[in-house]
Amino acid sequence: MLTASLNPPTTLAALSPACCTPVPTAAASFARRHRRSFHLSTAAAAAASEGATVSQENAASVSAAFDEARRAQFAVDWRSARADKDQGKILTLTVLRSNTGGVILKYRSMQGFVPNPLLSPAHWCKDPKRPIQDVTKDLVGLSISVKVVEANEGEKKLVFSEKDASWSTYSSQVKIGDTYDGIVGSVFHYGAFVHLRFPDGNYHLTGLVHVSEVSWDLVQDVQDFLSEGDTVQVIVVNVDAEKSRIALSIRQLEEDPLLETLDKIIPLEPDLSPDAQITSSPAEIELLPGLEGICNELLEEDGITDVKFGRQALEKRVVSQDLELWLSSIPAKDNQYKLLARAGRQVQEVYLTTSLDQEGVKKAVQRVLGRVP
Repeated sequence: MLTASLNPPTTLAALSPACCTPVPTAAASFARRHRRSFHLSTAAAAAASEGATVSQENAASVSAAFDEARRAQFAVDWRSARADKDQGKILTLTVLRSNTGGVILKYRSMQGFVPNPLLSPAHWCKDPKRPIQDVTKDLVGLSISVKVVEANEGEKKLVFSEKDASWSTYSSQVKIGDTYDGIVGSVFHYGAFVHLRFPDGNYHLTGLVHVSEVSWDLVQDVQDFLSEGDTVQVIVVNVDAEKSRIALSIRQLEEDPLLETLDKIIPLEPDLSPDAQITSSPAEIELLPGLEGICNELLEEDGITDVKFGRQALEKRVVSQDLELWLSSIPAKDNQYKLLARAGRQVQEVYLTTSLDQEGVKKAVQRVLGRVP
């Protein structure tokens, strides 16, 4: 019995084959658990991958739709910009930021640019010595009135002008003969640009003082007479609405020294009329070269009935080497205006008998000078 009890059974299954199942080992249980986990992880990864693909497709679809909508909006806004330009519409837009060249504005869904030269002089004239870059920084966040001057969709150029908007608003207030206080802006060999101070205290518009209107003296270099930032007084001599230009003069606000000295050079006796000083025959007067041809052309103008020559004189100053014809500021008497023909130091009085007013005489003289070489 002792020997039988010491012999171990062959297997547990052999002892109870009907009611017992094999007991798994630890290694087998571990393998089964990890096989199940692997299958779950693979399924999850596949689902995640499929979800990521769907999500990317949705994102791409949304992005494409957004781009399409944005392009459509840009197309609409470019059409609006072109329409605003064609209509000359004044817009009030916000300044987003500035750079060395100007300021960037918000226009609908787009951005546009105002170069420094197209900004209103009102900003710079508040402190002429301040750098323009500092001035434009102060405009960020503010709204300014502008007009579209370029809307090129192909080149993506959207350019605005504040000066054009100011011209539309204020130019109707400027009349020939008006005087303004001004600040000198840019100075060139052909003249100087002057910013005009309006009754509200701001400098809204800019005009040009031509080199010939700077001084009664001969001006060879405008910078010898004017500098940027100078304060001056000017008179309006012409307004060109079509070209948006204002012509100014400094000289015409001063008495012509020649008119003051001419009577000293050739005294005119009080009891003598200008006709008494006119030589009976033009042949007795050595006319300035080209003057006779100009006078003959003046007689062809409607409203001018007679041209006579008056006194001659030599000036101390040289106004111009070329022949120039100036209309005296002295009012007409008995429908007679006085012109001064000047070349070098020589001066010749010319009297026009005409039914024209002063402005009509100016235009007639300008037309004649344009025809005579």
